[in-house]
Amino acid sequence: MARVDAIASQLTAHLDAVVAEIDLVHVHRAPSTRVQDIVAELLTDRLGFRSEVVLTPDEGFVTRARPDFIFSLAPGRGVIAEVERGGTTTNNHDLKDLWKTHIALDAQHLFLVVPNANWNEAGDAREHPYHRVVRRLSSFFGDPRREVDVLSAHVFGYGREL
Repeated sequence: MARVDAIASQLTAHLDAVVAEIDLVHVHRAPSTRVQDIVAELLTDRLGFRSEVVLTPDEGFVTRARPDFIFSLAPGRGVIAEVERGGTTTNNHDLKDLWKTHIALDAQHLFLVVPNANWNEAGDAREHPYHRVVRRLSSFFGDPRREVDVLSAHVFGYGREL
């Protein structure tokens, strides 16, 4: 956990350092890959995450799941990092990412990078995914009846809120 938390701290610092750059590309109808490319500057270029790798399939479970980024901590241990935009909560991408981590044989930690707000054509915030994602994902931790096979979920917000 200490190693995962250290990587999470580096990602937080990176997102803080590039906030102006993210705000320029996180606009209505912009391709989601623009934010993903900024996050990749740290994850793939400096920390050694791999991008778009198909997860090891579990016997009888063929999903062809391919997270945005994956990092190996040790054999059979790792971190999945996903960058979301418009469909974070409206299309349940946050829950799909948690599920993807839950069924992964080689990852037990999730880094979920989500917008603080999404914008409409007039430039007004139409939703605030970050706070919803934190609330939704936290419901899977702390009660044995609802727990999943994910040891930690770090949620990172990017972009302005108002």
